[in-house]
Amino acid sequence: MHRVYLRILIMAGLTGLWCNQALADSGTASVRNSPNSTINFIEGPAEARAQEWNLDKQEWQRYQGLMQGSRGIYSPGLDPLTALGIEARNDEERRHYAELQVQAEAQRTAKELAYQQAYDEAWKRLYPNLLPIQPSGSGSAGTAPRASGRLAVFVKADCVDCAQRVKALQARGQEFDVYMVGSQGDDARIRAWAIQANIDPTSVRKRQITLNHDAGRWLSLGLGGELPAVVREVNGQWLRQ
Repeated sequence: MHRVYLRILIMAGLTGLWCNQALADSGTASVRNSPNSTINFIEGPAEARAQEWNLDKQEWQRYQGLMQGSRGIYSPGLDPLTALGIEARNDEERRHYAELQVQAEAQRTAKELAYQQAYDEAWKRLYPNLLPIQPSGSGSAGTAPRASGRLAVFVKADCVDCAQRVKALQARGQEFDVYMVGSQGDDARIRAWAIQANIDPTSVRKRQITLNHDAGRWLSLGLGGELPAVVREVNGQWLRQ
């Protein structure tokens, strides 16, 4: 009986060693135990991730080293090109990473614009009679509106003055962004209000007027007062108009 039990322990130990060695040899994944004993899988080989940023393996390793030091504490989640550029060891390296980042940003912007065009076309094709609402990602909760030089108009439901103010701006051909306070993330509330305010769907589709959830932006400005509020960013400060 003891001899059989001993054989089971030996086989279990060999199996564990074989599994650990297989993971190490594969080069595609490794495991480590976190303080709470959960297992975290480290994504693929360094070469593949480096190529995504047009970096070689040595550059990627340097980036990882930087992010494990003070740079990672000052700027957690910083992308490789920015990190390497900031921590460049000479002017030539700094110019090199700046050029790589400009190229990467150009490619990213081109992809996003192409997708946005496809999205707009799909919206007009599938829902020609619905007003599009700007995605919540256009601004984080509690952050100020887009500082684009456009007017930001804060409104709420059941507000006669809000609808009248928006109608007057639209009649003057003014471009502006509407932020609905208290919408609770419900697109239907904004659409119903926009229809009541006679907002032109064509202007919305062309983004001359945008419809947005407030998501705490009005409070973040700290301007106070009653709604509607028409504000504009002037020299870094939001002012009522």
